[in-house]
Formats: sequence, structure tokens, C-alpha cells
Amino acid sequence: MDPLLSAQLLADLPPVEVAPGVVRRSLFSSDRLTAWVIDFEPGSRWPEVDHHGEEERYFVLSGELIEDGQRIPAGSYVRWAAGSSHQPSSEVGARILGHNVVGPHS
Repeated sequence: MDPLLSAQLLADLPPVEVAPGVVRRSLFSSDRLTAWVIDFEPGSRWPEVDHHGEEERYFVLSGELIEDGQRIPAGSYVRWAAGSSHQPSSEVGARILGHNVVGPHS
């Protein structure tokens, strides 16, 4: 394998329950970016309001999230700007793939 290429299999990553029905798996990250996959079971909610000092982006792979009363279906790409806050939930369940900018960037 090319030493500059890295790959992860989602099934091999340890699940971390962050709230009842909400499971996070951490992907490759660096000092500038964290990446993750989060699964929401039906009826679940992120445990607290999530505040962002920097940008967060995610793609809804399956299901549907609810953010500030807005339904966000599978196939949606979501951007939360620096300084934003939110508390996602899901009535039907969802899987999202996302990343957070960690520090100064160009």
C-alpha cells in the first residue's frame, strides 16, 4: 500500500455512545480537522447544545435530522458557521459524516 494513503473501515472503528441512541465513531483527524460518523437512532437527540468556535460541516448519509425545527433529509450537505450552536435530533434515525475545523486555517 502507498505509504501516503490511509484507509479506515467504519465497522472496525470503536463506537462511543454520546447519549442514549447517539453513537459517534472518530475518523482520521489532524491538528486542523476532526472527522467523524454519527448514528442517531429513531427518537434520539444530541445530549447538549453544540457550540462551534470554528466551522462544522456534515453530510446526511441516511435518514433525516432535525435542526432548529428544520427537517434535513438524506443527501443534504450542512454547514454551521463559526460562532453557531445547534442540537440535532432525529425522529426516524440518521447517519451523518462530518468534520470540524479545529484551529486557524487559510
